[in-house]
Amino acid sequence: MIKAAVVGATGYAGAELVRILAGHPEVDLAMITSRQYAGERLDAVYPALAGQVDLVCEAYAIEKVVAVAEVIFMALPHKLPMAFVPDLLAAGKKIVDLSADFRFRDIAAYESAYQPHSAPDLLQESVYGLCEVYTEQIKTARLIGNPGCYPTSVLLPLVPLLQAGWLDPATLIADSKSGVSGAGRSLSLTTHYCEVHESFKAYKVAQHRHNPEMNAVLSDAAGAAVHITFVPHLVPMSRGMQTTVYANLKQKASPDDIRTCLETYYKDRPFVRIRPDDLPSDSAHVRGTNFCDIGFRLDTAAKRLVLLSAIDNLVKGAAGQAVQNMNLMFGLDETAGLLPVPYPV
Repeated sequence: MIKAAVVGATGYAGAELVRILAGHPEVDLAMITSRQYAGERLDAVYPALAGQVDLVCEAYAIEKVVAVAEVIFMALPHKLPMAFVPDLLAAGKKIVDLSADFRFRDIAAYESAYQPHSAPDLLQESVYGLCEVYTEQIKTARLIGNPGCYPTSVLLPLVPLLQAGWLDPATLIADSKSGVSGAGRSLSLTTHYCEVHESFKAYKVAQHRHNPEMNAVLSDAAGAAVHITFVPHLVPMSRGMQTTVYANLKQKASPDDIRTCLETYYKDRPFVRIRPDDLPSDSAHVRGTNFCDIGFRLDTAAKRLVLLSAIDNLVKGAAGQAVQNMNLMFGLDETAGLLPVPYPV
């Protein structure tokens, strides 16, 4: 059994990690930490876990973490993990960081979107944990920068088509809608019930800090610099994400060409489902799962491809993908602990 610890277990992504790891057949969840709830049982913070998880939250102490865990999931706000990760790596541990601190190789790109980095030497070692794209690198990594939820929903439909040369990289536009849990559990006026109920709004238009993260991976896929226009929206639901991507074609393509490209790239990848034309992706159909559902429609009159993807922002967009990364790092079945039957409704 793999001994695991979750640092920051009482945030939404941290609690989702606990939920998944508690049911993982190859994992012993040895420790969970929380600054705010140290000394309290997790099922007192999240009563849904009663009878399933009996762990008590502890204050973070590196001596205790390294003594009990082989793999540490960092479910903390940006900036905090970079202070802890160097010592954990020095102790021989494997790390999956759910913040943005280790998603970038280019320190200037990170610092332009976030803050100064205190462990820049580790950026060249860390692996971007988009499991279906960087599988082989993840298998040998000791430090993973788990992707953001918006980038996961945007990159998975685009990377195969950019690599195959079907799309004009200069024309990429992504329009994403996220449930409110994507903003985290901390109190904020913009996510209060009265602010989001019966509301649908865009925010941080063309200036969201996930933009540089997406640009880096898209540039890698295209073999040239890419800057995607990205517009996120907040929708009045607790979890889920639906993304629509628009791109002009570089050459004439048929629907069969697009479908073949996507299906070939994701052949034998269990968490990407290419949807039939009459059943497009829908956030309700991936709720609570690690699936990314991808559909598309070719607008032949405009010579434009419309790609549709849906994920659960807390699972494939955060905790589920983190566990998928751990499975790959430890040579486990990629699907271990991640295949509950989806909710039909």
